[in-house]
Amino acid sequence: MQEPKQSRVRYLILFMLFLVTTINYADRATISIAGSSIQKELGVDAITLGYIFSAFGWAYVLGQIPGGWLLDRFGSKRVYTVSIFTWSLFTFLQGFVGEFGVSTVVVLLVLLRLSVGLAEAPSFPGNARIVAAWFPTRERGTASAVFNSAQYFATALFAPLMGWIVYRFGWQHVFIMMGALGMAFSLVWTRVIHSPRKHPLANAAEVQYIADNGGLVDLDEQKPKKSGGPQWAHVRQLLSNRMMAGVYLGQFCINSLTYFFLTWFPVYLVQERGMTILKAGAIASLPALCGFLGGVLGGVFSDYLLRRGHSLSMARKTPIVLGMALSMSMIVCNYVEADWVVVAFMALAFFGKGIGALGWAVVSDTSPKQIAGLAGGLFNTIGNLSSISTPIIIGYIIAATGSFKMALVFIGANALIAAISYLVLVGDIKRIELAGLEEPAPLPHSSTSTSAPTSR
Repeated sequence: MQEPKQSRVRYLILFMLFLVTTINYADRATISIAGSSIQKELGVDAITLGYIFSAFGWAYVLGQIPGGWLLDRFGSKRVYTVSIFTWSLFTFLQGFVGEFGVSTVVVLLVLLRLSVGLAEAPSFPGNARIVAAWFPTRERGTASAVFNSAQYFATALFAPLMGWIVYRFGWQHVFIMMGALGMAFSLVWTRVIHSPRKHPLANAAEVQYIADNGGLVDLDEQKPKKSGGPQWAHVRQLLSNRMMAGVYLGQFCINSLTYFFLTWFPVYLVQERGMTILKAGAIASLPALCGFLGGVLGGVFSDYLLRRGHSLSMARKTPIVLGMALSMSMIVCNYVEADWVVVAFMALAFFGKGIGALGWAVVSDTSPKQIAGLAGGLFNTIGNLSSISTPIIIGYIIAATGSFKMALVFIGANALIAAISYLVLVGDIKRIELAGLEEPAPLPHSSTSTSAPTSR
């Protein structure tokens, strides 16, 4: 008897992850596109603008571990839906702060950016959790790279549009547009996203294929023990693991590149290179498009190495190290004058950053399956400490030196440290089994082959 043909619902799920991450990063980038206009209108200096840029990061970091625990406790769909609607609402409200006095506007912007950061905290742990549930190990690198590449696609798609809106209507309207879009998308999300066994479009053949090849299809079906919050003993075990320490350090440095592009890069184009905000919005989309292509290519290349029989460690580390080496090329911008050459080297750096952005694939490969959300939250907590430090440090560098030259050196140094961390500290990449975690009893009709192999 011929076996039933597999459905392909996991690719619909991946498309939804790509769309929601595009909206997520567009909402983060609104403040950078509006940054020069805000600074000019409010008369704030570079240091103050750096603190406004960093406000998102403070709350985003503090919300990671609680957000990961909420995902493990209540499931990806429910928590993520609330997260999308809430962060979009707070983005929308930023469009109305201009009705107040200057000092009040600064305070309100900081408070609302804090609120956006807190609401977005479950997003990337949720992405990693959904990918772990819906994708077998050999497809996970590509899946993680696709949703992660949306951060570049968001800039490529929305930066020119947001630049035009700021130029034509004023900076407040950027927030109104993106907030309304996100709130509308949350309604679509709740209709399309389900766990593998509960999705009305996924047949048994696809679910079995995923389960037999390392997908954690029952991740949201297991009933966790009631607890008052995150299991801090498990957090300590993750922090004491050398492999994860290297991954955490690497992600912190890689995210320094991300938050330079998400905060100061458009300001660099306007203030250091003398471009108009309209031109800067268009120019910013070109390196972002290269980052998008690099992000997809990095995941495809990693999974290709895996299918060719290389170890999981080599398949994940090779694109990361090569990508970080390319990212250091941005320092060359300090020694060239022509705008097109600057854009070319920034595009190369962005391309490299995209290739190397495989941290979430590593998290899906290594997280203990009983605390996948918590492990992702811890990873994102440490990685996004740079969302706080990078905007502030660059603000102080600009205030002290009057230019972006040392800021580019600082970002390039982060790329170098990320490469060294994966080469020296990480060691073999494999799934962690933590002490004190009981294996839950399998559900009826569930596959017992749900743990991902550590290498191929």
